[in-house]
Amino acid sequence: MKKTVLATAVCAALAAPAWAQTTPPATEAAPAAASPLTGNLGLFSSYRFRGIDQTFGKPALQGGIDYAHESGFYLGNWNSNVSSGAGFPDGNLEMDFYGGYKATFGDVGLDVGAIYYYYPGSYARGLGLGANSGTVNNKEIYIGGSWKFLSLKYFYAVDDYFSLRGLNSAGPTDKSTKGTQYLDFSVNYDLGDGWGINGHVGRLNLKNVRNGDYTDWKLGVSKDIKGWVLALSYVDSNAKGRCRDGEPYCFTNSMSDNGGVVSVGSHSKDAGRGIGVLSVSRTF
Repeated sequence: MKKTVLATAVCAALAAPAWAQTTPPATEAAPAAASPLTGNLGLFSSYRFRGIDQTFGKPALQGGIDYAHESGFYLGNWNSNVSSGAGFPDGNLEMDFYGGYKATFGDVGLDVGAIYYYYPGSYARGLGLGANSGTVNNKEIYIGGSWKFLSLKYFYAVDDYFSLRGLNSAGPTDKSTKGTQYLDFSVNYDLGDGWGINGHVGRLNLKNVRNGDYTDWKLGVSKDIKGWVLALSYVDSNAKGRCRDGEPYCFTNSMSDNGGVVSVGSHSKDAGRGIGVLSVSRTF
């Protein structure tokens, strides 16, 4: 679930005035055109999606590829290892596929699109959806706006949120979690000399799930060293994850579906607890 997805490459060709030219135009080399394809690769000490632990505190290797057309339309794919105990029975890989349109108007930016989260090898029936419920997945549409170093993005689930069904004080229900919403407000400020600071506050409204709503936040610093970005962030939330009370964000170290019989790992922890995350990444 990629928290910083959908990066679009934008380039502008600037023509030098005639008086500034030191060689005849015919002998000048044409500037290299920026490629519409970019890739990214990163190693993270832990993978947090919307403030929630996806790897049971273990490291994550993440990477993807993006295509950005000069018209503003884009497509991309991003991937990460995950823990099956984070709600993906027998699954250990997340694959995100997305596409949309971006435009800028001076300092103002617009971003609209859709994203599909897919967990190959996982069994949604392990989450209580029945024997023919297929692979765990999630489908969202989004719209976002930005101004300089500030951005705001809204996500809406058009199907059951990560294949979950409802939950109330009496236990699981057959109510849909379609219509779950997430609002993301982020700040990314360039301090110069390769340094940057970033912050985030998000709010999830999980439909028809008792104690499913929560707020998450992040504060971090980064340093660009010859294209490699080193970053340290503190991530936290007020998600209900106390295991002794059976709250929804108590995750186990593993989850498996054996013909409809679900088995879970021997260890559990609060998946929304505060944690420091160290990472190194590069875009190429």
